Amino acid sequence: MFAGGERSGQVITPGDLLVGKPPLLVYPIDPRSRIVRDGSRLNQILLVRLAPDELDEDTRAGSADGVVGYSGVCTHAGCDVTLWQAETRRFRCPCHESEFDPRDKGRVVGGPAPRRLPRLPVKIADGVIVAEGSFIGRPGFLPG
Repeated sequence: MFAGGERSGQVITPGDLLVGKPPLLVYPIDPRSRIVRDGSRLNQILLVRLAPDELDEDTRAGSADGVVGYSGVCTHAGCDVTLWQAETRRFRCPCHESEFDPRDKGRVVGGPAPRRLPRLPVKIADGVIVAEGSFIGRPGFLPG
């Protein structure tokens, strides 16, 4: 569901994400209990839609029509990853300038982050984007 803004609390549909546009910050919601998992920053998810043919094979396998999901918490110092580099189609952390490539499993392509952003496999079910499993990798950072 949308984490904030005028649509806060509403579910995300594929139509909410346009190819190459900035990611949406979302929180997971349990479809049965309707409990929103917003009690921890570690549950923040970045959803972005890219052209499926731009995604590497593993990333494409965990995507839904080009929609990919990643942890919204930087693996360097735990800052929120809030910036989108439209020209390179990369996430960027504003704290220490780490950059991550969502087309290649969240790989670190710049800055001090020690590991890729954890990926969240997604699928489309009943017209909404849903998690298809748990994060691949541990969200957050390792204290130094």
